[in-house]
Amino acid sequence: MSDLIKEKDTPEKKLYDYQLKDLDAVFSVMDRTTPDYNLLYQLPTGGGKTVIFSEIVRNYIKRANKKVVILTHRIELSNQTSRMLTEFKVPNMIISSDVKTLDEADDYMCYVAMVETLTNRLQEEQITMEDVGLVIIDEAHYNSFRKLFSYFKNAFILGVTATPLSSNIKLPMKDNYQELMIGESIPALIKRGFLSKAETISYNVGLSTLKLGINGDYTVKSSDILYTDASMQQKLLSAYEDQSKGKKTLIFNNGINTSRYVHETFRQAGYDIRHLDNTNSAKERAEILDWFKNTPDAILTSVSILTTGFDEPTVDTIILNRATKSLTLYFQMIGRGSRIAPGKTTFKVLDLGNNAARFGLWEAPIDWKEIFAYPDFYLENLIADEEIERNFTYVMPPDLRKEFANTEKIHFDIKKEYKKVIKEGKKAKTALENAIEQHAQMVVENSEDVFDARVLARKLRDDIAYRVRQYSYSIMNNTQNYRDWLQEDYERKLKRRINQICRERDM
Repeated sequence: MSDLIKEKDTPEKKLYDYQLKDLDAVFSVMDRTTPDYNLLYQLPTGGGKTVIFSEIVRNYIKRANKKVVILTHRIELSNQTSRMLTEFKVPNMIISSDVKTLDEADDYMCYVAMVETLTNRLQEEQITMEDVGLVIIDEAHYNSFRKLFSYFKNAFILGVTATPLSSNIKLPMKDNYQELMIGESIPALIKRGFLSKAETISYNVGLSTLKLGINGDYTVKSSDILYTDASMQQKLLSAYEDQSKGKKTLIFNNGINTSRYVHETFRQAGYDIRHLDNTNSAKERAEILDWFKNTPDAILTSVSILTTGFDEPTVDTIILNRATKSLTLYFQMIGRGSRIAPGKTTFKVLDLGNNAARFGLWEAPIDWKEIFAYPDFYLENLIADEEIERNFTYVMPPDLRKEFANTEKIHFDIKKEYKKVIKEGKKAKTALENAIEQHAQMVVENSEDVFDARVLARKLRDDIAYRVRQYSYSIMNNTQNYRDWLQEDYERKLKRRINQICRERDM
């Protein structure tokens, strides 16, 4: 590669060693394959994909003297790509909705275009893409790019993505790319200090009410119903206050309605928070993101709009206030917090959708080549929500545990208790009654009076929900209505028992 670039042409931007290695690997594939070969390149979010393919463009134009087209799916990505190419001294032109023809664009060897805009211009025959030797597709896992492949049959196509898994299970990426090239892994980038390390804290959430849509992910409607519920809003607020209060926080939701509820919940709690979705104007979006960037304890609640094309290294906490079946979305959301910054080597992920249990930890090793080759097998073998819930073990958050400092043992194994009472010939509900008694004793031991006890008891909702769920599995009755009734009955009996113990203690 070194003989392709003269020293005076070298841009100020320098590539890291792993980026240079991948750069050479891409050109090696070009050298050993036909000009119409399709290569897919994987590199994690934060690894510098745009930097790498900008240098590829610069070298390719000098080497082949042919034009390059870079395709994106959002105008923000087009603008970012154009700016990066300019840093690499590559004259380029954005084919925006305002561009109708390329009559005056002969000076440009590189075009950046949104897929829909370019498709329209080509279909209307307003422009032609002649002498294009290389097509680079950013965020290649999106299926909208497929419609343009037929216009570049004689060009080398380089797809770039952090997650080589199609957004549509019926249209696997292996059908359009002959080869997958893997870049540096997340664990390696963390070890070398190029990415921050994630500390993931999972909160068990019952997802039985969620419905799957035709795209294979949970529907917005069913997610809104679950996540706008008062108990879920309180769980979110408590998670933030326990783990990230005063830290710059980005919250991802599945629906606009949920995000607005989140905004109101945090605002009423006295926190400085903004809401952002795709209905905001460009000016509003810019103002909100500028505020987020310059406010140390800013909280921003959004609806997937910031999963790509948004880089803010000062983000300290990512909250997944949603469940998803999309591995790509999972990586994209967490990736927004992975950028390094001065004094930042770690960030938190608060998972309120059982996502880490479904996909594994963000930084865990993953076999992308296996997923690329057998996407159906991977998706079909994801852990089911019911199995996740069955295997979940509730762990009391450290801050809440401190409020029960006078109690040595707080854990109660209700499955084990259920087996014990059945073996003794007692009614199944005896197990729940024993659990209620243990909770009541915990609360009273750590309260000054009955009023303190009632407040403390309300903080046990997650533990109560977990015990009720495990009990319902034991008796083989796991319907949501029954579990809701059981939890209400549990809380009512717990309150009554606490009152009774407090009266006896004060006599």
